[in-house]
Amino acid sequence: MKHHLIMIVADQLRWDVLGKGHTPNIDSIAAESVCFDRAYCASPLCVPARGALFTGCCPNTNGSRINPWFAQDAASGQVHAGIEHLYHLMEHHGWDCLHSGKQHLFTEGGKLEDDPGSKTRWLSTEESYKQFLANAQKRAPGGPRFRTPVPEMAGGRYTRLCNYSNAETGCYEEGPAFYFDGYFTDRALEGLRQRDCSRPLFLSAMFLAPHPPFDIPDPWYSQLSEADVCLPENVGRWYPYQSPLQMYNLTGVVGSRYTLGQWKESWRVYLGLVRLLDDCVGRILQELKRQNIYDDCLIVFTSDHGEMLGSHRLFQKMCMYEESAHVPLYIRLPGKAHAGQHVSRPVSHIDVLPTLCHYLELPTPPCEGRCLDELIRHPDQAAQKDVFLQFDGNGALSNFQRCIVHGSHKLIADVFKDEVYFELYDVESDPQETQNLLFTADCLPLAQKMLELLLDHMRRTHDSLRLPSTDLAAFVRHYQPLEAKQGVLV
Repeated sequence: MKHHLIMIVADQLRWDVLGKGHTPNIDSIAAESVCFDRAYCASPLCVPARGALFTGCCPNTNGSRINPWFAQDAASGQVHAGIEHLYHLMEHHGWDCLHSGKQHLFTEGGKLEDDPGSKTRWLSTEESYKQFLANAQKRAPGGPRFRTPVPEMAGGRYTRLCNYSNAETGCYEEGPAFYFDGYFTDRALEGLRQRDCSRPLFLSAMFLAPHPPFDIPDPWYSQLSEADVCLPENVGRWYPYQSPLQMYNLTGVVGSRYTLGQWKESWRVYLGLVRLLDDCVGRILQELKRQNIYDDCLIVFTSDHGEMLGSHRLFQKMCMYEESAHVPLYIRLPGKAHAGQHVSRPVSHIDVLPTLCHYLELPTPPCEGRCLDELIRHPDQAAQKDVFLQFDGNGALSNFQRCIVHGSHKLIADVFKDEVYFELYDVESDPQETQNLLFTADCLPLAQKMLELLLDHMRRTHDSLRLPSTDLAAFVRHYQPLEAKQGVLV
């Protein structure tokens, strides 16, 4: 018997807001799933994150490294021709394939939904949503107030001015049916009710929430008051030995302008948007149960990446801190096998595809991810594996970051033009990453070992980036006298 596959992917969802009363439907999936407590995206950016999730290959290998918004660098946002992805696998092995929501898997052959040979039914995408609003004469959420001018390089050389989402809030008066995820959910439910019941189902439900703009409809806009919000301690704080190069990136340009009071308002609406997401997920689960197929479903719940939302005085994603790079990952196996099990070892989004191939009895295409079955069945015996992340710019090749997660430690290399800044954290003892251990502990031997592992990964994946310096001792000598104490609340 072929099991149904339900992929539910949020956008810009912080892993640490789940399980706190805001997400009963998502929490119900977690209760019946294997929960990977230290899962990471392969890149903290929409398009390359999804390229890695759906191919099982890191961005260097599959070719999708940025959001391809600028023509000069657009090829660097596309998965190479010939690399297998989940949609193609499911189409060609008998599943009835439905997609509803954001479609940010870009390939050299163009948009998947425009491929005349595609066997997936594209129930809705961002493009069809725009047409839906135009036909209804309704405005889209957001607008000029919800965007901020940001400098961005193209080709690593030429700076242009772009407008990207900020943390402003508002109430979207057009109502839930005309909001991104209301529309995506309605179309998904229509598709489920018209599916081919003679075949197993593959539903790809790609939500936009809780990605900004934070212009959201009632009742979710008004569900929480600021008194309901408890900000994490690192919101509004810039810590000593935090990479100053982030001030050249969208994260710092936008994130450094808000006060704690303003962050509290952004958090209030963000959590309302998380609740909206949960209600949409609940509607999908309810329909699966109504059709009496829920128990036969393999369900994956995750997010493409996280959201800084003021942590480290940063906004959006595009950096390697936990709030941005750590993602929720729940895999509900058919029959609720291993329900409630928690896996504490680091895993990557690139591990999802080979894991699905194993449980769905599909041929596993060439990829760099590992099947997580052994880790699920023998969590204490499975080999430890390092996790690697990269960032190569937002809409074009510009800022660069590389990262390795090695056990409880994380080493970050932040690169802008000819400068590199290193950060080392123990994310188990210091989960909010407040102490860069390169400056506060005798950790140079460990950091050097991790750097060599990172450099080896970059060589193996034919990384085009070369770190400007790899001398960690010299880095500490150069930057320690220059660093002022900055851990001050906004």
